[in-house]
Formats: sequence, C-alpha cells, structure tokens
Amino acid sequence: MTTSHQATSSYETGFFLKGSFQTSGKPVEIRSPYDNQVVGVTFEPDERQVEAAVHEAVAVFSQMAKLPSFRRAELLRRIADGIDARREDFVRTMALEAGKPRKACAVEVDRAVFNFRAAAEEAVRMGGELQRLDLMSSTKNRWGIVRRFPVGPVLAITPFNFPLNLVGHKVAPAFAAGCTIVVKPAPQTPLCALLLAEAVHEAGAPAGSISVLPCSNAQAEGMVRDERFRMLSFTGSTAVGWKLKAIAGRKRVALELGGNAGVIVHGDANLELAADRCAQGGFSYAGQTCISVQRILVHRSVEKKFTELLVDRVKALVVGDPLDPATDVGPMISRGAAERVDDWVGDAISGGARALCGRRRRDSIFEPTVLVDTKPGMPVNCEEIFGPVVTVAPYDSFDEAILRINDSRFGLQAGVFTRDIGNIFRAYEQIEVGGLMINEVPTFRVDTMPYGGSKESGLGREGPRYAIEEMTEPRLLMLNLEA
Repeated sequence: MTTSHQATSSYETGFFLKGSFQTSGKPVEIRSPYDNQVVGVTFEPDERQVEAAVHEAVAVFSQMAKLPSFRRAELLRRIADGIDARREDFVRTMALEAGKPRKACAVEVDRAVFNFRAAAEEAVRMGGELQRLDLMSSTKNRWGIVRRFPVGPVLAITPFNFPLNLVGHKVAPAFAAGCTIVVKPAPQTPLCALLLAEAVHEAGAPAGSISVLPCSNAQAEGMVRDERFRMLSFTGSTAVGWKLKAIAGRKRVALELGGNAGVIVHGDANLELAADRCAQGGFSYAGQTCISVQRILVHRSVEKKFTELLVDRVKALVVGDPLDPATDVGPMISRGAAERVDDWVGDAISGGARALCGRRRRDSIFEPTVLVDTKPGMPVNCEEIFGPVVTVAPYDSFDEAILRINDSRFGLQAGVFTRDIGNIFRAYEQIEVGGLMINEVPTFRVDTMPYGGSKESGLGREGPRYAIEEMTEPRLLMLNLEA
C-alpha cells in the first residue's frame, strides 16, 4: 500500500449560496477514505441559510425560465469549459475525498464535460408539437400548440460515488430546462460539488440559480417536504430514496437507486471479452456503483474457462493509493463500509461459498474478490453489496438464466454476452431492467442514454434529454381560427 498523498494539506471552502461561498456555519472536516487524513473543510449551513437558498431558488426561477434557449446553451457550454479548465483540481479533489483511483477520476471529469455540452445541445432541441384538433364537427378550425415549460425549483440530493458527474446530471438538465436548483451533496464528498458551483458561478449563472448546501439529513428532509420545490431528483440508496418519496408531497420525484446487476455469459460468448469487461465492471471504484457487476451467470459448458479468465484478470488489478496513477482499486468510502462487505463475504463462506481470490480487508480497502458456490438467498447475491465482490454461478439453459436475473427486487441494468440474435431479443423482452447491455457489462453508461431502473431501482430516467423531460411539463395552447 503506497502513501503518496500523506503530506497533502487540506483546504477550506464554504457552502455556496446567493452566488458566493459562505463560511458562517458549522465547520465540517472531510477525510480521505484511504488514510483518514483531513483533505478539506467546509461548513454546514444553519436553518436561516437553508431557508435563504430555497427563497433564492423560488425568486430567481422566473429569470431562469425566461432565458432564451440559446442563452441556456451558452451558459452550459461555459460551465463545461470551466470544468475542463479545472481538470486537475477536480481529479485530485475527487481522489482525495472519494478515494476514487486517479484514472477513474479523469474519466469522470471527461464525462462531466461531455454531460454539460450534451445538455447545451438539448437546450436548443426542445421542440414542441402542432396538433390538429379539428377531429369532430364541433371542433373544426381548432389547432393546438404544445410546448414544454420548466416545472420550477428542483431539489437535488446526490451520492458520494460520482461526486462531480452525478451532480452534473441534476444541474445540467435543470439549467437546460430553465429551472433553478438546490444541491445537497453527499456528506463524504461535498468538495467536488462546491468546485462545480464555482465553475457555474464563473460561467455567469444568475446568483441564486444554484445553491450547494452540505447540510444535515434533517435539513434535507425539511427541503424534501417543502412544497416550494416542484421536483425532487434523488440518487442514492434504495431505502432512503423510497422514504423521501413518501414524504415529498405533491412534487415530482425522480429516483435513481440501487441494484445487484446481473450478467449472463452464454456458451457462444467471446469469453476473453466477457472476462475483461466483468473484471472492469465488477471492481471499478471498488464496486461502489449501483450498476457494478455483482452476479455473473455462466453457461455450464464454459463456466470453468470463463472463471479462470476472470480470476486471472482480477488478480492483476492494482490495489492501493487512489492518487497513484497505476491504481485500479482504491479504498471503499469508509472502514465501516469495508467491514460490512467483509461480514457479508464471511457469512457466504460460512454457508459453503469459496473465494477464488481476494477476501482480505486492510482498513478501508477490501481486496477484489470472486466467490463461487454461493446460494441465491445469500446477501452477496440478493442484496446490493456495493463493494468489490462478484459471484459466479453456472446455468444450463438461457431461459433459466433470464429467470435467475429477474429473481431480484432490483431492476437497474443487466448484461448479456452472446452472439445469438434470438437470445438477445428474448432477453430484451423478458429481463426486467431499465437497460440491457449486449456483449457489455451493466456498468456501461454513456451519459446521453436514458438511464434508470424498474422495480425497487427507481423512477424516471436521467440523461440530459430524458431528465429535461422530467423537469418540464407540456402546456397546450388551443387556437380557434373561427374567431
């Protein structure tokens, strides 16, 4: 385990409100999940400051809603340029506060830049509809014009695992739609969201159009209940997401929640490709993504060969300091998170499972682990492990594999490796997920995709175009041409 950032000093930044950073609240230390050093200090707003953020979001909404589409697009492109200009700041801050390996941080910054630029394009693509309403004799000479209008202020609550890009998935479509937004970032990783607020401010966003508040959960719940927000956009754990929906009142709610993503590797698959992608998809950011590969079902005819290929690749992953450019797998977000994964794996082994590699924990690092001989009801299979662990199990028929993938309360994304077009479309029609990846792992995401889940995995879809639809509502203008 290397220690290249032991001497890193922390920096201080306030929460973002009314177009400026404010440091009048309660100081909050942000610690590295790798070595527990303080990497930053921010401030928790008090009730008056939270109220001020909500007030500003309401007051500035009409100004944002009236911005012409080309102005919204210009703003979004300037934000993208600002993120790009701060690339190294974002990469280093993310590696320190989230424990994400440096190379994964660089990819996330690229995605965030792309995300804002894609939202800029969608801002000028929001079309309307002309409807003929002369469908009966009593409605002759009537026409309808349909446009989409922003719903109002948006409350965004974001998780720790993508502390820049998942904030961007709320902010970019909100601005493209003409909404204001208040962001409550994850308590472990507020610094990237605050850096983004700086880029937004310098791009010329109206003061009050965005606030970033690293506030308490109680304060966040108060905002969820507040009817002045017209939409809640939440990404995080399943339990918290459904709880917040229950208290959100009449506002719109979009939920991007958990999963225990399944992969089918059929007998005709390219096994080298499947093993490469499963090793990447199962252990990127220590498995702490809701579409991380967790359950791998392999046709019995190729199970032995695939498992050997997968284990070889997993053993080759470099584990250590997230700031080391060679690192593939860094720490989990906390020691407690790693201890939970250790407990789940231990329980599985006590129940008859075997670990073909990994299994060891060192503080907040849990080594990449491949389990076999697990049972469907074990938490490592039926719950969301959210850690660097995959299970591998054989199946005999493709229909059986589909049934086993669907035997889950989650339904976010799944992957199938096969060359059989019939099996591909059978899986597409029958697997109950928001997205099916063919010859790819469920961890695959392009930021313009419609991304979201079914069952307990959420409501609504993200991706700039789809999130803009969630953040706008159609309004009809009927014209009577007989007047």
